[in-house]
Amino acid sequence: MDTSNPSILRLDRQALKVLAHPLRSRLLTELRMHGPATATALARDLGTNTGATSYHLRRLASVGLVEETKDGHGRERPWRAATEMHGWTERDAAGDPDAEAASDWLRRHYLRSFLDHYESWLDDQAQWPIEWQDAAGASDFVLNLGASDLAALNADLVGLLHRYRDRAPSDPADARIVQLYVYAFPPERSPR
Repeated sequence: MDTSNPSILRLDRQALKVLAHPLRSRLLTELRMHGPATATALARDLGTNTGATSYHLRRLASVGLVEETKDGHGRERPWRAATEMHGWTERDAAGDPDAEAASDWLRRHYLRSFLDHYESWLDDQAQWPIEWQDAAGASDFVLNLGASDLAALNADLVGLLHRYRDRAPSDPADARIVQLYVYAFPPERSPR
């Protein structure tokens, strides 16, 4: 795995296989969204048991996705996400059937997670101030791109998102965690 940027972890085959598990994926998401927590607190929040939670946290730690903090002691040591995000390409899994299956499972899991989160927003958006309703949005674009163009577009988007992540909110009192999903793919069947 590539750790050249400490906030982004490039998953290798082993990391893909470790992360492609329902509880592990939920644990990592919980730590990224809500910050450090003990195995006991995570088990309570996710409706599982502490033993299973501890085991799966150690598996995530074995590939650099989570780490123990220096706080606490014994079973009350908090865990935190080791990076802000992770990513991989299909090339990272190619040739290893288990890693390819893990990649497929993760992509489908993230899609279902997006649908759940976006439907929750749609159910609740009327309760938010109109400024938030106007600012939150959805759009789609149809572009004529080659594979290298699409890779460049994705790199540009990541750069833009880093600039927003690294700057202070213009109105800290109004700031909220916002999830942004980007899916870019050809809508037609493979040309092969």
